Amino acid sequence: MEPMAMRLKGAETKLACFAPGKTRGGRGVEHPAAGYKKIFETVEELNEPIPAEIKGVIPSWLGGSLLRMGPGLFEVGDEPFHHLFDGQAMIHKFDLKDGQVTYYRKFIKTDAYVRAMTENRIVITEFGTAAYPDPCKNIFSRFFTYFRGIEVTDNCMVNIYPVGEDFYAVTETNFITKVDPDSLETLKRVDLCKYLSVNGLTAHPHIEADGTVYNIGNCFGKNLSLAYNIVKIPPAQKDGSDPLEKSQVVVQLPSSERLKPSYVHSFGMTDNHFVFVEQPVKINLLKFLSAWSVRGATYMDCFESNESMGTWFHLATKDPAEYLSSHKFRTSAFNIFHHINAYEDEGFIVVDLCTWKGHDFVYDYLYLANIKQEWEEVKKAAMRAPQPEVRRYVLPLDIHKEEQGKNLVSLPYTTATAVLNSDGTIWLEPEVLFSGPRQAFEFPQINYSLCSGKKYSFAYGLGLNHFIPDRIVKLNVQTKETLVWQEEDCYPSEPLFVPTPGATEEDDGVLLSIVVKPGAERPGFLLVLDAVKLTELARAEVNIIIPVTLHGLYKP
Repeated sequence: MEPMAMRLKGAETKLACFAPGKTRGGRGVEHPAAGYKKIFETVEELNEPIPAEIKGVIPSWLGGSLLRMGPGLFEVGDEPFHHLFDGQAMIHKFDLKDGQVTYYRKFIKTDAYVRAMTENRIVITEFGTAAYPDPCKNIFSRFFTYFRGIEVTDNCMVNIYPVGEDFYAVTETNFITKVDPDSLETLKRVDLCKYLSVNGLTAHPHIEADGTVYNIGNCFGKNLSLAYNIVKIPPAQKDGSDPLEKSQVVVQLPSSERLKPSYVHSFGMTDNHFVFVEQPVKINLLKFLSAWSVRGATYMDCFESNESMGTWFHLATKDPAEYLSSHKFRTSAFNIFHHINAYEDEGFIVVDLCTWKGHDFVYDYLYLANIKQEWEEVKKAAMRAPQPEVRRYVLPLDIHKEEQGKNLVSLPYTTATAVLNSDGTIWLEPEVLFSGPRQAFEFPQINYSLCSGKKYSFAYGLGLNHFIPDRIVKLNVQTKETLVWQEEDCYPSEPLFVPTPGATEEDDGVLLSIVVKPGAERPGFLLVLDAVKLTELARAEVNIIIPVTLHGLYKP
C-alpha cells in the first residue's frame, strides 16, 4: 500500500483506495528484524502501576481505563505452550486520569494458572497444548488420570466484558472469571452451565445500551443432538441480584450436521434479527469425547473441515425470538471469526464480515512455532494459509418462489447478490470491501454505541501482514478507501474506538491501541489516534515489553 503518504511524528498515515477485488501497492512493510517475536514471550506481572511518559497531547475529556486481555505466560517450567491461544491469561490496564497515564498488569488466577504454578508444569489441556499426568505419580494414578476425562480450561485470555455491574474475563469454554477492573484482582470463577444450556459462549457478545447481553454458544443435547443457542443475560438488577441467575436461552438454531457443530466465534445482531454464519470448520464431537481418554489430545485435534458444505447463513427474529427456517442462505466456503456489523435496509439484512477464503482452518497457522519464525519463513507459511478478505453479504427477507434465478438484491449501493435456486436455497455472492495479498483487516471495531445494528460508514481494524500485526486501518465501507497508521518495527493491537462526548459525526473520537516497539528505549506504549484522519495525538510510553493482547474494552 504505497499511495499519498503523509509523514507524521515519525509515523505514516497513508490513504489507499481499493477497487473491488483489486489491490494497489506492494506486499506491505517488511519485518526482517523479526521484532514481533517479542510480543510472544513470557512477561512478569507488576506489583504496582508504573507511570508512563506522555508525548503529544491526550484529549482532556479522555479519562478512564483501557482493559485488555491476552496471553502473558508462554511456558511453565520447561514445558512450552504450543498455540497462540494457550498462553496463560493476563489482564492489562492503561489508566488515564488528570493528564497522567499509568500501566498495570496481573495474571488472572485461574485454576489452570494456579495449578501450573503450584506443580511447575502444564496441568490442564489448553487449545493446542496437551497436559500429561504427573510423571512423579505412580503408574496406577497416571493410568486413571488418562481416563478421568478432560478438565475444561478456564484460561480466560480472549476478552473482557460487563455483565450487570461486574466484569468478566472470558475464553470460549463454560468458565468465565469475575475480575476487579480497578485492582485487577481475580474474584471468582463462574460455571455458565449452572445457568444456561450451553457448552460455552463466544468471547464476543452483543451488549445493548441498557446493559442487556446477547451471546451464542454450542449446545450438546439429549441423544447427542446439536444446536446453537442464543442466550440473553439481563442488565443490572434493581434488587442487586446476579443477572446471570436470570439468564435464558431465547432461540435455538439447528446444526446442519448431527455430530459436528461448526466452530462459532461471533455472531451478528440488528435491531430485529440475529445472524449466525455456520462455517465449514467443524468440531468432531465423537473425536472430542473419545480423544481425551486415549492420548495427549487437544482441542485443536478435534477440528476438521467439511469440504463440501460451503457456508450457511441462519436468521432468527429477536422479539419475539424465532428461527426463520424458511430462509436458507448458502455461499462458498470461508472461515469466519469476526463480524464487523449487520443492519437492516429496505427489506434486506446487510452483513459485513472479516473472512478467510476456503475451508482450511486458519487456527492451524497460529501455532507459536509458526508465527515466531524468521520473517521469510513466516511469509512462506502465510502463503499456504487461507487468504483474508472483508466481505459484504446481503440477505433478502422477502422471498417469492416465482423469482427463481434472478438477483433479489435491489439496494443501489452494493454489488452483492442473492439468487433463489429451485431447491429453495438462496445463493449469496459477496461484495469485496477490502482485499490485499496476505494483508488482513481483522479484530474489527466500529462506533458501537452509535452504529451497532445500524447503517454505518467506518470500521477500524488491526492490519495483519502475513499474520503479524503491524498497522491500524480505517476502512470506509461505503467508498472502500482505507487510511493506515504504521510505524517501523511497531506491533499494535486491536484499536478501540472511543467517541468524543456529545459527538454527532460517526468517526468523531479517538482510537486506543497498545503498541509494542521492541527496539525502543520505552518499548510499550498506549497510542492515541484521531479517528477521523488516523493521525497521532499522543503516546504514553512505558519502559517494559507488553505481550500480544487480543480483545478488551474502554471503561470511562
